[in-house]
Amino acid sequence: MTAVSSASDSASRSPESAPPAADAPGSAGAPPAQALTAAEIVARAAAQESAGAAPPVVIERLRWADPWRWLALGLRDARAAPGTAAFYGTCFWLMALVLGWVFRTRPEYTMSMASGCLLVGPFLAMGLYDTSRRREAGLPPSLGESLTCWDSHMGSMGMLVLVLVVLELLWGRASLVVFAVFFNTGMPSTTGVLEAVFNPSNWSFVAVYAAVGGVFAALVFSTSVVSIPMILDRDTDALTAGITSIRVVLDNTLVMLQWGALLTVIVAASLWFWGIGLLVAGPVLGHASWHAYRASVRPVAPAAVDG
Repeated sequence: MTAVSSASDSASRSPESAPPAADAPGSAGAPPAQALTAAEIVARAAAQESAGAAPPVVIERLRWADPWRWLALGLRDARAAPGTAAFYGTCFWLMALVLGWVFRTRPEYTMSMASGCLLVGPFLAMGLYDTSRRREAGLPPSLGESLTCWDSHMGSMGMLVLVLVVLELLWGRASLVVFAVFFNTGMPSTTGVLEAVFNPSNWSFVAVYAAVGGVFAALVFSTSVVSIPMILDRDTDALTAGITSIRVVLDNTLVMLQWGALLTVIVAASLWFWGIGLLVAGPVLGHASWHAYRASVRPVAPAAVDG
């Protein structure tokens, strides 16, 4: 009976009177856990994000002779893939024919069309960038691959297109305003434009027109000189690519000015004789632009292309 009553007494005890549970192993004397502060949470999230972030972009220092080396490498790539070079050279030549037709029929829109060519040209040259990239990786050139190399970069390319389209529209509007200010009797004909440009009495119009065009040309060039090949190579976002392109121009201003001048002179010389020179100059400059990117931005790893 004594044993039975003792068991019943133990079972009837209230929970409050039960002895305290033993501490978990290793918890004796440990202070109670404290919640993380907001700063600590942000710091941990940033650390986790940076662990998988893209490596930083390193801008290389360029030498004065580099643009000529890029042209030589571009000529080598064009000779190594003559079929691809002929296709894209024909596309550039057709653009020149359209530009000439606009100049003869609606000269006031010549600057707008020229800026449009500056917009379309680099994107058309993306296929040439891909060809140089494949050769760099030891893969055979492929026209089919070059035509579809942009399909996996639609988001970044679309955003960059939007930025350049805005610049192109502003450039075109500014050129029309300059014409309207200096020719208040109406837009001149093709002959009138030529007379205005080569007439010493219109030096103020030529100066303003050149200044406005130069500003917008510099913006377009600075934003796109390495941004498009960088998107193709690293699949980066448009903002990073555009900022990197501007950084390259700012860090290597004299060399990039020389490169821009070479591009302008070669394209202008190619426009003679109905733009036939673009059949060769267009592909060479496209391939050379890839090598300009390669020299300006340090690669994070050897180039690899799915093939």
